[in-house]
Amino acid sequence: MLELLLCSLVTVFPDYLIRRYAQGKRFGHEITLYSVWYELRWGITACLMLTVGLIAVIFYNHPASTNVTAYFRAVPIVPEVGGRVSEVLVGQSAHVAAGQPLFRLDDSLQKAQAETARRRIAETDAALVAARADIAAAEGQLRQAEEALQQARDELATRSELQQRNAGVVSVREIERLQNVVDGREGGVAAALAAREAAQARATLLLPAQKASAEAALAEALVALDKTVIRAGTAGHVEQFALRVGDLVSPMLRPAGVLIPDGAGRQRLVAGFDQLEAQVLRPGMVAEAVCLSKPLTVIPMVVTDVQDAIAAGQLRAAEQLQDARQVAAPGTLTVMLEPLYEGGLAGVTPGSSCIANAYSSNHARLASGEVGGLTALYLHAVDAVAVVHALLLRLQAVILPLRILVFSGH
Repeated sequence: MLELLLCSLVTVFPDYLIRRYAQGKRFGHEITLYSVWYELRWGITACLMLTVGLIAVIFYNHPASTNVTAYFRAVPIVPEVGGRVSEVLVGQSAHVAAGQPLFRLDDSLQKAQAETARRRIAETDAALVAARADIAAAEGQLRQAEEALQQARDELATRSELQQRNAGVVSVREIERLQNVVDGREGGVAAALAAREAAQARATLLLPAQKASAEAALAEALVALDKTVIRAGTAGHVEQFALRVGDLVSPMLRPAGVLIPDGAGRQRLVAGFDQLEAQVLRPGMVAEAVCLSKPLTVIPMVVTDVQDAIAAGQLRAAEQLQDARQVAAPGTLTVMLEPLYEGGLAGVTPGSSCIANAYSSNHARLASGEVGGLTALYLHAVDAVAVVHALLLRLQAVILPLRILVFSGH
């Protein structure tokens, strides 16, 4: 309607002035409701053509979208382990800090496992003390066996020397008996040495390994015990938290509630523009937005990213071939809009629906001097008609709350 009024000022109105003052025709006489088309046919025709052209130029070069939303990501409150709720620490809706406990599961099993691991550590420490005593005993037995072996060797050497001097003094059988004694005591020394090495291996290798395993089991039990307290992963608002003591929860069941992080949905808007405007939309374009949760306020924005894929064409691998007719409606071009100034989205409720305009600018191209003549005039006109689209957005900002409050059927 605004474009039609503007175009009529340069087409229908001049045509009427010519008819009225140059030809002397007046409303109610020569120009009536039945003859207005014939009398002002040139102006009306030119107005319609100019209006269509102006609308096409405005909406192509300065695209608009009503599919704009302040998307945000909510964090589901789900425990890592299953169990029965023993204590609920927050209400159904509350603000929580990062790491604040939300609810607690029954931890009797985890406490028992931790206590068992502590007992194993204590048992291993006691066994380590006993192993050190075994090492001392084995060393004493080794020294005793070595002394007995040395005594047997000295006795054998003495009797052998006497036999060499006088063969009748010591019998051959006595020498053989002493040799057997020496051999037996050498075996005793070897056995004592092996016993000492076994005691040392138990004290330095086996028992420390068992203690390390027990400590690892204790750490695992403590981690499992800590997981029975479900904490907030980030600061935010807990919503729809209807959990009660006695409820059975597990990671496979539905979430106990949702956590909306602080600042979620207040960094950017996500807009869906028509595919026809893919050649116009570029990062860096200035934009404006009006949101339902903050009416009568035009928020300056800037295009930060244009998604290079359209979601409607996404193909998911399946056992059946995809038919192109299954795409019922063409998808939109996803564009990211961020506030031009810090805190621009303050007061805009996350998830709010908005409308947005993006404005193309040819100033740099015109200033470079690479275009001239009719092209430069056209680009100047394109930049100038952005004012019309900006005015339309402000009219929508005024009409939007009236349409919702008055004409929505309340």
